[in-house]
Amino acid sequence: QVQLVESGGGLVQPGGSLRLSCAASGRSFSNYAMGWFRQAPGKERDFVAGITGNGGSTSYADPAKGRFTISRDNAKNTMTLQMNSLKPEDTAVYYCASRTERWISRARGGYDYWGQGTQVTVSS
Repeated sequence: QVQLVESGGGLVQPGGSLRLSCAASGRSFSNYAMGWFRQAPGKERDFVAGITGNGGSTSYADPAKGRFTISRDNAKNTMTLQMNSLKPEDTAVYYCASRTERWISRARGGYDYWGQGTQVTVSS
């Protein structure tokens, strides 16, 4: 059974940093793209960042560009999202997702497996 488990969320002040991790199990993820999405209360679940199976290519939504960095370690079946210069509008539940294709998708429907989410709150 495929499992994705996020960790690293929490409360941080504006301008601070957090590092989210996603641990994958149940199959080898090294051939497949993965991504981070987020969902704020009352809003849609939006794409944040994605990475190809070999980690050679990444993609970011505009709000994440220049502040967030996605990476993966296929030997450990893990993916991370380093978030810097956090803003109150970054507050959301962050989800790890995996798909069964090599290239990145920005669409929620493009992913087959999801974690349970981790809360990120940016507030003073």
